[in-house]
Amino acid sequence: MLGLPKSTELNKQLPKKAIYAKFQMNTAAKEKIDSDISRITIVNEVTPDKINVSKGQVIESFFVMNVTLKKKDFDEKNMITLSKLIPQKMLLVLEFNGMIKVAIFHTKLLQTDWKAVDSYNIELRGLNFDKVWENIIIQIGDVTIEQGNTLEQQIASDERKQKLSKEMERLEKMARNEKQPKKKFETVQKINKLKNDLEGLDVRKQ
Repeated sequence: MLGLPKSTELNKQLPKKAIYAKFQMNTAAKEKIDSDISRITIVNEVTPDKINVSKGQVIESFFVMNVTLKKKDFDEKNMITLSKLIPQKMLLVLEFNGMIKVAIFHTKLLQTDWKAVDSYNIELRGLNFDKVWENIIIQIGDVTIEQGNTLEQQIASDERKQKLSKEMERLEKMARNEKQPKKKFETVQKINKLKNDLEGLDVRKQ
């Protein structure tokens, strides 16, 4: 899966009941995960020796988990919960009706668009295993690290920009529909402030 070397391949099903029992999940938590997830299978274990790269100082290995979904419109919180429950670095390959998207949790849930099962490959790039893992995060999150930023800082900056842009879109729609001049003016002022905030983020990256 994901074009990874055959030496990394596994086929180990991870029963949901085992996860529930190990982490003593209550009924509500079980029902949330069960509403989205049909089956979980560990399909790859990637280590430095299996891909012929130098060891890193932090990351020793990572797993690829194939998560078969019951519905395409899944709750992201369930994938975050799954990522946090299992104390290993992992990629989640979310599969539904012959389509997949790849997700990874790194300060937030990053994910690709939906693609055909066999059309998505992960590139293993880096001089050591830590860098390989970091580059996988960058690939999945489509992150462009600006000068002076760490990966974590860039993810936080991108998230902030997305939130500002969404709020601007919401307010612009309100302004278009507002009939009262005073309220329309106040909304436009809020939009201008958000624009300034967004421009400020862009200036700081230069």
